[in-house]
Amino acid sequence: YPPLNNNALLVPDRNQQTKPINVAADSFALNFAAEKLYPQQVILSVSRERFNLLLPKGFRIAASAQVQRRLRFMAKSEDGRLFATDMFDLTDNKKGRVLLFDKWNETVKQFDTVYTFLNNLHNPNQIAFYNGYLYVAETGRLVRYVYKAGSTMASDTGQTIARFPDYGLSYKYGGWHLTRSLAFFNDKLYLSIGSSCNACIETETDRAVVLEMNPDGSNSQVFARGLRNAVGMQFIRNRLWVTNMGRDLLGPDKPEDLFQEITKDGYYGWPYYYQYRQRLYEDENFKDSSRESHVQAPPKAVVGFKAHSAPLGFDFFETFDHAALNNAVLVCLHGSTSVWRQRGYEVVRLEKGDTYTPFITGFLTGKNASDRHGRPCDILQNDVRSFFVTDDLKGVLYYVWRD
Repeated sequence: YPPLNNNALLVPDRNQQTKPINVAADSFALNFAAEKLYPQQVILSVSRERFNLLLPKGFRIAASAQVQRRLRFMAKSEDGRLFATDMFDLTDNKKGRVLLFDKWNETVKQFDTVYTFLNNLHNPNQIAFYNGYLYVAETGRLVRYVYKAGSTMASDTGQTIARFPDYGLSYKYGGWHLTRSLAFFNDKLYLSIGSSCNACIETETDRAVVLEMNPDGSNSQVFARGLRNAVGMQFIRNRLWVTNMGRDLLGPDKPEDLFQEITKDGYYGWPYYYQYRQRLYEDENFKDSSRESHVQAPPKAVVGFKAHSAPLGFDFFETFDHAALNNAVLVCLHGSTSVWRQRGYEVVRLEKGDTYTPFITGFLTGKNASDRHGRPCDILQNDVRSFFVTDDLKGVLYYVWRD
């Protein structure tokens, strides 16, 4: 892998297409011992904050950019540049952006320039580059833009190739779940749409699902059902994996949030079933409800996170120059909005046996909202010695590297 420079970043292509291989469902989750974590001071020059984040020995962390808004998911362009979405704030906003991070300064581990590549977007959560286009998933639509290498802003106004429901609990907020996630594989586009409620029987077929369609938006069909809110989504070794958040109002510990594989025509439980400690339970609120033919007891997920941890983005480190990450998956736990629960607010590494261990902590130091220093959202490997993490609370792009 080439070193970082001012012109390009090496960011592995999440849409890489390879021949199918036969792997065990959890073959990338290894039996690591929990890493001992050591504090490192982080200085946010924009907000003038100083705090410690804890990482394993041999790793360093720095704020490589600070945008002060809701920095969400990352993607690499086809010419090797780093982009990310910015959802701006929690209102019914039309102020979302796609940002381009440019001119890497290796000395200070920062980007010298951040461009607004697109703006005035409705809750842009995830983007992807494919066959010369930039795809942007907003709450109510999927738009693709012609992408020109080296450009610093979009060259056209975009083409809307699919539309989605953008109402639910409140029309203003697009329902309970207003984010849309996407991934490409074998010339197909996969898009996740969350439920319109906490727990209900949906009346629309394109809620709580993952859709499959052609890259131009045609031939859209339901790929998988029963996924309350699968925000993180990508292919690992030719199989589609998601992070999926369980329902609320069943107590502090049930149901668990999940990391799971999904397959064509699969059904994954919501709202009739949930998982806790590798056991499946029927939701008593829907036990006697009529059910469609596809509803059945779902497969168990590989890993269950503590309830209300809110797992979002993840990445697979197939090759890394450190045993702690080689052939491992890191997941961002965004954290509960009920801060007193002390759930999430860390980056964790998946292990075998339905377990996970902390890899980066320190984003939460108490039980009050004021004790939050960040909410990890997405993670993206940069090269065999480094990766990036986004924080959508303070709007920070973190750079983590092997010392």
